Amino acid sequence: MTTEEIGPPAIVESRIPVICGQKVLLGTDLAALYQVETRALNPAVKRHHDRFPDDFMFQLTMEEDEGRGGRRYFPYAFPEEGIAMLSGVLNSPRAVQVNIAIMRTFVRLRQLPTLVFLRGRSDI
Repeated sequence: MTTEEIGPPAIVESRIPVICGQKVLLGTDLAALYQVETRALNPAVKRHHDRFPDDFMFQLTMEEDEGRGGRRYFPYAFPEEGIAMLSGVLNSPRAVQVNIAIMRTFVRLRQLPTLVFLRGRSDI
């Protein structure tokens, strides 16, 4: 499996909201990308809770989850560091390729402001 099989980078990018000032992926979206159910992802993360300090994963509050649909539980949000840590928890070929695609997307998003700035300069 290659990262191209996951889909265009825009698919991953479209699932990255900014919550609490951080670009994150919700556990529900990660589960969809990994092609597993959220109810399988959450226990795997909980079994390895020591790998996910508060800055690697946090649960949304009612205000942060507003407008995202009715749920029994508020979803978990994973910033880039938490997603990187997932690669050590989820051990499948798909998870490895999805993580590569996600990391490339985060890198691209970090580079965008610089690229936009450089494109606007005529002296370069």
